[in-house]
Amino acid sequence: MKIFISADMEGISGVATNQQLKTPSEYQRFRKLMTQDVNAAIEGAFEGGATDVVVADGHGNMSNILIEDLDSRARLVSGSNRVMCQLEGLDESYAGIMFVGHHGREGGSERTVISHSLAGICVNEFKINGQVVGETEMNAKVAGAFGVPAIFVSGDDAYVAEVQETLPQVEGAVVKRGVDRFAAELLHPVKAQEIIREKAKLAVEKVATMEPSVVEGPITFEIQFKGSNQALMTTTIPQVELINPKTICFTCDDIVTAYKLMWATVIIAMTATNGVLGQVNA
Repeated sequence: MKIFISADMEGISGVATNQQLKTPSEYQRFRKLMTQDVNAAIEGAFEGGATDVVVADGHGNMSNILIEDLDSRARLVSGSNRVMCQLEGLDESYAGIMFVGHHGREGGSERTVISHSLAGICVNEFKINGQVVGETEMNAKVAGAFGVPAIFVSGDDAYVAEVQETLPQVEGAVVKRGVDRFAAELLHPVKAQEIIREKAKLAVEKVATMEPSVVEGPITFEIQFKGSNQALMTTTIPQVELINPKTICFTCDDIVTAYKLMWATVIIAMTATNGVLGQVNA
């Protein structure tokens, strides 16, 4: 049985502030903790019956997990040039997908730690067919197109509650209590990783009873950006329509194609934040 793990960093054990993921010395500490949280999920997955686990590093430059410290039974997708973003490598052969260290969406609970939607520098909100979604919900819908159910999440309590509103079957490992966007009441990492392992094991044990989140096409994405400059530049893609100064929309026949187009627009919007040629010498 194959299990796919999408790993982020804001929701890992010990994280409470954005500076911990940006200050060089702090970042190195939390790379280790991220790897340990992922290892706990891998261990739980194998205890629950998994025979193969692939981990996709999905934070920032998508190259944070320390491969030398990763559970040797797993394989790692690392690096940021990916057509499928946080889901690179996922296909119909997987029995379930797990989200380790993820976080709440922009505009969700005021207590969700370091909340944002995929690219905090540019995205305010995602909607799929009129429904507001965060990263986890969006990724779960894409996984559903491959027949793969979302089975597990780990992060703060507000994030877990947010996801379980629309994905109630998901096992949630709460590793901290959100106090504010940049504050949390933290469990010791050893305790947090025990919870991750136990919940991951339970999720895999009951994976056969879980249903994928399937969305039939056509699929319409609306993306509200933080700046009009970001939104406008995405309309260099002919399929993308500007519906107000900061919001775009596009429609595709299926969720996988729409996800790829979403990622393309976000890449453009990030680049356009300070001018697409701002770093190019004449």
